[in-house]
Amino acid sequence: MKVGYARVSTRDQDAALQIEALTEAGCEKVFEETASGAQRDRPRLAEALNWVRKGDTLVVWKLDRLARSLRQLIETVELLHQRGIGFVSVTEAIDTTTPGGKMIFHVVGALAEFERDLIKERTNAGLVSAKSRGVQLGRPKAMTDDQIAVARSLKAAGQLSSAKIADHLGVSRATLYRTLSEPL
Repeated sequence: MKVGYARVSTRDQDAALQIEALTEAGCEKVFEETASGAQRDRPRLAEALNWVRKGDTLVVWKLDRLARSLRQLIETVELLHQRGIGFVSVTEAIDTTTPGGKMIFHVVGALAEFERDLIKERTNAGLVSAKSRGVQLGRPKAMTDDQIAVARSLKAAGQLSSAKIADHLGVSRATLYRTLSEPL
């Protein structure tokens, strides 16, 4: 039995195109869901995965409908394989019930992983380059050096409470405490 899974990310989107393609692909039952692909908890996907039995095939319109990341995609397809369940992606023409389909799935997976590694490598190279040029990376400090000096002198004078000093400088007490506890 072919079982379809259709997912759209927002309520504004319509799964009709996916459902039509899944029906044309021979799906007798289609599970439809509105959820972000990044969400791990997708009840209709879990329901579809529980529904399929050994010898069945789970069908999706596109690979990104099933999983957001390569790791998640490979884990899901591997889980299906271990249970004796096939996997088909209509758009990419991948069918893991055939030897050629299995090979294509692994090649596509390897290429996606290679692309992700290249992106990570370029990102890291960019960060190293930016640091060498003196670019301040990360979130900006909550207090300037002048504010820190004022806070230290007001605290040392002992005339104002930490709450009043923080109020005067426009920061939270937690920020003031954290900054004053940092070594000079």
